[in-house]
Formats: sequence, C-alpha cells, structure tokens
Amino acid sequence: MRLRIFTEPQQGASYETQLAVAKATEDLGFDAYFRSDHFVKMGDVTGEPGPTDSWITLGALARETSRIRLGTLVTAATFRYPGPLAISVAQVDRMSGGRVDLGLGTGWFEEEHTAYGIPFPSLGERFARLEEQLEILTGLWGTPSGETYTFSGEHYTLNESPALPKPAQAGGPPIIIGGIGAKRTPRLAARYADEYNVPFHQVEDTGAAFDRVRAACSEAGRTKPLVCSAAQVVCCGRDEAELRRRADAIGRQVPELRENGLAGTPGELVDKIGRFAELGAERIYLQVLDMHDLEHLELLAAEVLSKV
Repeated sequence: MRLRIFTEPQQGASYETQLAVAKATEDLGFDAYFRSDHFVKMGDVTGEPGPTDSWITLGALARETSRIRLGTLVTAATFRYPGPLAISVAQVDRMSGGRVDLGLGTGWFEEEHTAYGIPFPSLGERFARLEEQLEILTGLWGTPSGETYTFSGEHYTLNESPALPKPAQAGGPPIIIGGIGAKRTPRLAARYADEYNVPFHQVEDTGAAFDRVRAACSEAGRTKPLVCSAAQVVCCGRDEAELRRRADAIGRQVPELRENGLAGTPGELVDKIGRFAELGAERIYLQVLDMHDLEHLELLAAEVLSKV
C-alpha cells in the first residue's frame, strides 16, 4: 500500500506552506504530494492568502523535490482548454523528471466558476467536454515526434497540432479518474484511466464503486491493469486528547471523522487502511486539512506508513 499526501490549498495556504508540506512528504517517505485544483475556499475559513494555481505550484515543487510523485486530485476540465493543459502538464512532467500524475474531472463547484468568470455548463456538457479532453490529451501525448495531431469534436477542434512538448513519461503522465458515478465514470475510467479513485466514501461504498469499474473494464475488453485507490480525510492522534485537538483544528467532530474518514489512533488507521487494501486499493490519499501541523505528518510516517 502506498500512502500519498493530499492537500487543499484553497482553504488557506501560501506557496511556502505547500513547499514545506511537500518537502516533509518527501523526507518522511510518503509516495506523493497531491493538491486540489480549486479557486475558492469552502466552509468557514477565510481562504487567505488566496488560491494558488495548481500547475504553476506543481512546476515549482518539481524543482524543489527529487523523489515523490506530484499531481492533482483533480484538475477541473472546465478551467483550461485541453491543448494548453497538455502543454502545462507535459512541461511539469519534464521539470520533474517524469514524476507527474494527472487527475482530471468534470469540475463541480459552481461558485468558483462564477467568482472568476469561468463558464459552468450543465453536467451532461461537462462530461462531454471531459471525454473530449481525455481523448485530446492522450492523443497529443501519444503522437509520434515529427507528426501532427488533428481532432474534431463537438466542443474542441485541433488542426495539425505539432503535439509538443512531449512529457518525460512515454505516452504521457498516468491519468486518474475519480468519482462514484454508476455509468459515465466507469466507462471513462475503463477507456482512459491508469488509476481509478474513490474520494471520501466509506469502505463498503468504495468496494461497490471498484466493482463497477472492474465490470466496465471487462465489458470494454480492457487488459491493461487499472490501479484502484481511495481518498480519505486523515486525523490521527496518539491518544484521544491529541486526536480531539487535531479534529478541532479542522472544524470536525471525532465521531464523524472516525465514521467517514481515517481517524483515530495509529492502530485504528492501520486497520481501516487494511480494509481498503482487502478491496484491492493500492494507494490511499491522506487528505491533510491542517497544512501547518507537520508533526501530524511525522506521526503518520512513524506509526502508520511503516505498518501498511
């Protein structure tokens, strides 16, 4: 089981704070540093100093780290045209020496779209745009050097693109598709994803979602292995007092966190991660909501990472 650190910088984190977490992620032995791709805070926080662009940030972190993988969970297809997105992700992949994963989704948070003048179409159109973006990204990255790429869809058209730059990883960075949709998500994951992620759901629901995607892969005749993963908010304490202190810091209640996330003593976390592993999960994304509590990461590394 690989453990990845997953952050929500729109809740209030400067680049310097993200850098400190990424460096701790690397130094403590975690597999990856991931971040959300949002422009507006959620819940009862100020969000100051304000949002940071995910791919600009990851490009900087690519030069400040040497081992961990870097990525988004997930980039919103509504935020960027597919051609420029392919360029940005390929550049960061080269800057990192081939350590990038791309999580891509429809986009869902209408408020951030209206706040920054980004169109927010219907869910059906967002899925259609996501599918075209996945086709374009994989097409651009997979086009042989010296050849061009052309695509004509309902929402995007590319004509004889030079399909440059090429990512460091042959064929492009691994693509992560997440969610628990019953039909469209499994179909897209079966066709395009290297990894399928279930975010913030209980163990039983996660297993059912894994099964739907496996069935979609079988129906599509897919033979390439698909990594299954889960994302869970994390809150760990050596005792109840430490656990409650960390829960209070992120505005959550301990019983609710125990039910809906990875919360409790290190032993409790190890046991619950084991339940996800029994379902076939190979990676767990630990959503760290207090990015200033580096001692939390140290505890997770010493008492959880070492035992899963």
